[in-house]
Amino acid sequence: MASISPPVCDFGWKAPLFNLFSTDKKAVSISDSMGSNGLLVMFICNHCPYVKAILPRLIADVRELQTLGINTVAISSNDDFEYPEDSFENMQKIATEMQFPFPYLWDERQTVAQAYGAVCTPDFFGFNKNFELQYRGRFDESRKETAPGSTRELFKAMRLVAETGKGPQEQIASIGCSIKWKE
Repeated sequence: MASISPPVCDFGWKAPLFNLFSTDKKAVSISDSMGSNGLLVMFICNHCPYVKAILPRLIADVRELQTLGINTVAISSNDDFEYPEDSFENMQKIATEMQFPFPYLWDERQTVAQAYGAVCTPDFFGFNKNFELQYRGRFDESRKETAPGSTRELFKAMRLVAETGKGPQEQIASIGCSIKWKE
């Protein structure tokens, strides 16, 4: 399992539209998802050790971001045939077990991941309320295990977006498992 990093932020890039089914079988669009101060779109999956390492802290940060007017959606785009742990049924299980405070969306045809240029899990896209990209960085310095005392980089960046509409100029790219593309 090779780790891969996405490109850094292309400030002002407009969020591509999507309409995907969530683990609770409701259609969710990007327009429905926008918070009063912004939106965090994150590409995650169930099996990735990078995602597993941050998931409890990520959930806590997302809850706190909601109080700042930043909503969140998570999207899983992996090939669920080759990676059955990432199947829709398993997405439903983890969303329930972990009590996700955000919609967990299934990008079965992988078109949304392609439109966003997502390359790994986790891959974070932080938008201001005008759907303009302001953050494409890492959660924190953790890798496959938690880095004690890590700075909450994603949280701080999205708090700045909530307060000013702009993300930090200095960003460090996320790192994770590559998206598992279908043949």
